[in-house]
Amino acid sequence: MVSKRNKSLFSKENRDYLMSTHFWGPVFNWMIPIATIADTQKHPRIISGKMTLALTLYSMMFMRFAVMVKPRNMLLFACHGTNVAAQLIQGYRYLDYHYGSKPLEEE
Repeated sequence: MVSKRNKSLFSKENRDYLMSTHFWGPVFNWMIPIATIADTQKHPRIISGKMTLALTLYSMMFMRFAVMVKPRNMLLFACHGTNVAAQLIQGYRYLDYHYGSKPLEEE
């Protein structure tokens, strides 16, 4: 039973996938949403509205690419879906800080 699972786990198909850009590209791309999620704990004055918009649009385009490419790259789709959500949160924080109602001591 164990050797059968090991054969399946270490099959040529799995090794080829783990050694491809189809796998490693999305793995390294996860640094973008991780950094964005970490930045949600920082003060909103450091948020760049232009960069937030650019990263949101970038990730939306790559989400579409991830499902259109054959074979579909769901790891890439999940990465960019997470990034879109995180960037939209940052965009809301940016707009609320710069254009929303500010407390009296910050004005």
